Amino acid sequence: MDYNFDELIDRRGTDSMKWNVPDNTIPMWVADMDFKTAPEIIDALSERVAHGIFGYTEIPDEWRRAYVGWWQRRHGFTMETEWLIFATGVIPAISSTVRKLTTPNENVVIQTPVYNIFFNSIINNGARVLENPLRCNDGKFEMDLQDLEKKLADPQTTLMILCNPHNPVGCIWDRETLAAVAELAARYNVTVISDEIHCDLTIPGREYVPFASVSETARDVSITCLAPTKAFNIAGLQTAAVSVPNPLLRHKVWRALNTDEVAEPNAFACLAAIAAFEKGAPWLDALRGYLFENRQTVYSYFKANLPAVRVIESEATYVLWLDVSAVGNGDEVSEFLQSNAGVYLSAGSIFGGPGKNFLRLNTACPRATLLEGLERIASGIRQLQGEG
Repeated sequence: MDYNFDELIDRRGTDSMKWNVPDNTIPMWVADMDFKTAPEIIDALSERVAHGIFGYTEIPDEWRRAYVGWWQRRHGFTMETEWLIFATGVIPAISSTVRKLTTPNENVVIQTPVYNIFFNSIINNGARVLENPLRCNDGKFEMDLQDLEKKLADPQTTLMILCNPHNPVGCIWDRETLAAVAELAARYNVTVISDEIHCDLTIPGREYVPFASVSETARDVSITCLAPTKAFNIAGLQTAAVSVPNPLLRHKVWRALNTDEVAEPNAFACLAAIAAFEKGAPWLDALRGYLFENRQTVYSYFKANLPAVRVIESEATYVLWLDVSAVGNGDEVSEFLQSNAGVYLSAGSIFGGPGKNFLRLNTACPRATLLEGLERIASGIRQLQGEG
């Protein structure tokens, strides 16, 4: 089937967070896509809407089988159905788990620059952020395992939140690196929450490695957050899962999610996930190809028109990490582009660590929108440099 990712869909007036921006502005910030979801998901939801009754909804066995089958087929990893707990979202699951597994002022390690809402999940629940900054060597980010050991060895450290694949830098962590993280976590009695929401958005030919798959140790110390929402653009349906192999940890997470009332689905949540995992593979494969072409378009455009801005090579997600240090700091550049060029990008400072000299660019839009956004970015940066 052919899918039209070039279709321009007006999202204004739909209460879209991404598009809640001034008129004549292109939002290229928050990580959702400007594409309709897979037609199989739309069909499943339309059929459910036609039924007309939307009462309390239980979690069907088919929901668990859909997750297990997808991870077996797509990622070569076998989960057990009893490992899976429904959650209304990855962030609600992380926040509830932080609240349950830490006491006030204990440390939670994150690897910055990283998804900014991790900071909220930690601080809002009485814990402390402990940063293990990523190192950038010749444009490629990697973990600093020596520093990580120091942070995990702190007796106040209880949890680590791993972003796998990593948002915003786009790294796919290899098996050896993940195994090393697991060994360090086990040595210092730290539980690892692995956020794997971007796992299905790798570039063609590249596969991510589920953290729990790398060793028995990783399986024993891990809590993995999964969802179809990022890959299939259905975040507003509030559907996710937490996979916990260790039965003691699983009980604690189950208690956390149920105590916070984030473990019950709405009438569409399980249905959408089942349709995505059982029928959405062809659409997703086509989407990944289109996103790869968008990524290549960005690389080529900046090389030809804005050599002062360095685009970090990405293996996963649909966001790109832009080094604007030769132009200014990220906050200044982001604000200037909003005010003077009518294009919104995320300032890198919100992602912590070495993010202050970066911007995050969302490329998940029709190519015409992408090209117009790139032209606005180029025009704005030329003005900022006094060339406009």
